[in-house]
Amino acid sequence: MTGVAPAAIALVPRMVPETGDLTTNALAFLRNHLDMDMAFLSEIKGHQMELRAVDAPGFEHLASVGDLLDLDDVYCLHILEGRLPELIRDTNDIPLCQTIAITSRVNVRAHVSVPIWRTDQSVFGMFCILGRAPRLSLNNRDLEVVKAFAALVADDVNVTLDGEEQTIAKRRTITQILETGGFDISLQPIQCLRDQTIAGYEALCRFNPVPYRPPNVWFQDAADVGLQLQLELDVIERAFALLPDLPGDCYLSVNTSAGTLASGRIASLVPDRDGRNIIMEITEHAAIEDLDVLLMEIDRLRDMGVRIAIDDAGAGYSGLQQIIRLRPDVIKLDMSLTQNVDQDVARRSLASAMVKFAADTKAKVVAEGIETEAERQTLRRIGVELGQGYHLGRPTPAREVLKTLKSA
Repeated sequence: MTGVAPAAIALVPRMVPETGDLTTNALAFLRNHLDMDMAFLSEIKGHQMELRAVDAPGFEHLASVGDLLDLDDVYCLHILEGRLPELIRDTNDIPLCQTIAITSRVNVRAHVSVPIWRTDQSVFGMFCILGRAPRLSLNNRDLEVVKAFAALVADDVNVTLDGEEQTIAKRRTITQILETGGFDISLQPIQCLRDQTIAGYEALCRFNPVPYRPPNVWFQDAADVGLQLQLELDVIERAFALLPDLPGDCYLSVNTSAGTLASGRIASLVPDRDGRNIIMEITEHAAIEDLDVLLMEIDRLRDMGVRIAIDDAGAGYSGLQQIIRLRPDVIKLDMSLTQNVDQDVARRSLASAMVKFAADTKAKVVAEGIETEAERQTLRRIGVELGQGYHLGRPTPAREVLKTLKSA
């Protein structure tokens, strides 16, 4: 609020209602405070301005949200370019006002208008209050109050604009990744803890754009712009394409969100509708919108031989709830349980309880995040069958893994 009188700024918190839209509240307050008839926020678009917010009780036929007005017919450019002042007590005293169409169309007699600036110092639009009768009492203090509210509204507008620009940028980037296939698949081995043979691989997506960002950030961006489903399906299809080159006794664990699984689109991607070497791993635990639909799709995949895994078991209440609801074939212990499990009795006890639960429900347990030999040995002793982590093998680009397998 640079340049706004401190006294006016001090009034702002008391003038804005605690609830409701800031812009609408500001317009309503200023219209009443200045005893005027109409107030609006406009956005300048080329040679026109669009009304973005309006407070004009009884005069809705003259001004409503979405109205487009030619800049030649209003005061905006004249004020911005210095031909008209920001505060006009009586338009009859200013000859230029009489030549502008809005003066006669709305019968403007009093007018206060200040610009709303974007963060790049370009003009977004105008914050205007007008009356159909002269207001000779208007003074510089009134103008400062309007500027204080305009500064608040400008902050609000710029937050919205920045969000819209970020959304556009995210959509552009995700769309480019979809169009160019801008990601690769890495494989991380999943070992039998008893003899350290490889039981399978987890397919992990790695995005190509630099600087590097974790995959969960990319998928969140895709979700923010409504492209999560398509991105996940593209990654799943790319992962499934690796199956023919994996040993027949190895499975492939592929990540999916519950929403993508419930979409029904994964089944059509399963090669030859034979999913005996596929585990679909549900990787997030947001509330399931329609559990019945999800369960139906899980049954459909299971009919093809696909197994279902729940990721991050033990990481929170929501993960445990999904285990109970979905009855997975594979339970993946979160690394928060496996880390230092050899030294921590509480972690060891919880991991043991999960092993017992899995045995009772005929599920297998995979321990994630194994980083030491002591952790591997401890997990094996308490009955965990499978594990993965940096100690057992880091994620490696799929092409390198397949090249090694072919040469073995």
